[in-house]
Amino acid sequence: MTALAGHHAVVTGGGRGIGRAIAAALSGAGAKVTVVGRTEAPLREAVSVGHARDYRIADVTNPAAINAAFASAEATSGPVSILIANAGAAQSAPFHKTSPDVFRRMFEVNTLGVVHATQAVLKGMIERKSGRVIAVASIAGLKGFPYVSAYVAAKHATVGLVRALAAETAKTGVTVNALCPGYTDTDLVDESLSKITQTTGRSREEALAAILKDSPLGRLITPEEVAAAALFLCSPQAAAITGAALPIAGGEI
Repeated sequence: MTALAGHHAVVTGGGRGIGRAIAAALSGAGAKVTVVGRTEAPLREAVSVGHARDYRIADVTNPAAINAAFASAEATSGPVSILIANAGAAQSAPFHKTSPDVFRRMFEVNTLGVVHATQAVLKGMIERKSGRVIAVASIAGLKGFPYVSAYVAAKHATVGLVRALAAETAKTGVTVNALCPGYTDTDLVDESLSKITQTTGRSREEALAAILKDSPLGRLITPEEVAAAALFLCSPQAAAITGAALPIAGGEI
């Protein structure tokens, strides 16, 4: 496929999970993909297997590092026309045991991480009258879940940010959308399942059944299913879709 030939896409958190799957899909569609993350090994592997063309090491909570990484990537592969702001983290605890520092940390990674990456590219997209910004939020940006209040608050903020930016850029040729996956078969969910088994004594199968109890689909979403939605939103056919928060959650919402 060459639908995205000539485009330079940057995927934050692109070394594993959903970010890696999106990077692979964009590369398969002909885009030049730069993956960004904090850990070099998975980024280097993504390049070695052809899921990305290049990588940069940066923490999305550090705006100076993100600006430097994006400037370096643009010097190598050209202006960024597609941004996948995917990097994120989750932390769980009952609300009364969730400190303000946890709320700050979740906001810094899941919301300000999107802010920093978007601010690094949006001005150029507007000047060129073309661009795609996609934030990988979560179904937790559309509904509440117990024991992850800080994460839910941050993801709701991300969805609100997307809607505000979409309204601000609607006539510029830039679209801004959010993907809201349900529980997805990634390392992040695997870590959550491990924590549940450790703290409750349940088996992994019981823990999985518990987190999927509200899903009519009854299974984890695959990273490739999220990537397919991202690929469509990057296509010319999606030029009229902006401000959307697309659930990929098997009917849960």
